[in-house]
Amino acid sequence: MTGMSGTGKSSALAELGRRGHRVVDTDDPGWREYREYVESSDEVHRGEWLWVEERITGLLDSDDGRSLFVEGCVRNQSKFYDRFNAVVLLSAPADMILDRVARRTTNNYGKTPLERAMILDDLAKVEPLLREGCTHELDASRPLDEVVADLIAIASRPMTTS
Repeated sequence: MTGMSGTGKSSALAELGRRGHRVVDTDDPGWREYREYVESSDEVHRGEWLWVEERITGLLDSDDGRSLFVEGCVRNQSKFYDRFNAVVLLSAPADMILDRVARRTTNNYGKTPLERAMILDDLAKVEPLLREGCTHELDASRPLDEVVADLIAIASRPMTTS
């Protein structure tokens, strides 16, 4: 499950966990690291969060029989898309996202004018890239129970191979 800040990824993941599903929030310590990433010889992206690939590989190699829901939004997540049954993008209108980040108490990101501008920039530039790589897109402006029901339904479908 992926999406911009404020789309409800953490809320959906918490509800899935409450319902007994196996969940991993890759924003939690140990799943990602802050580092430089060289994309090409003339372009360097400094100071971005990336998944710790060895840890994600280990997670995806493990199985306890329950559906696994992984939440995150980092540039190198697409390296693992072929390991997931589905890649679900949660999306919502910009005004709803900004309202959610302003009201949330579990995460301080999005409270400053600069961070709010960054969220809008990510909506314009990053969300279209996520949309290209996802297998499903859910309207996260709907009630949480509906979004979670859709996530569970998607997870219960057999994995398809290309």
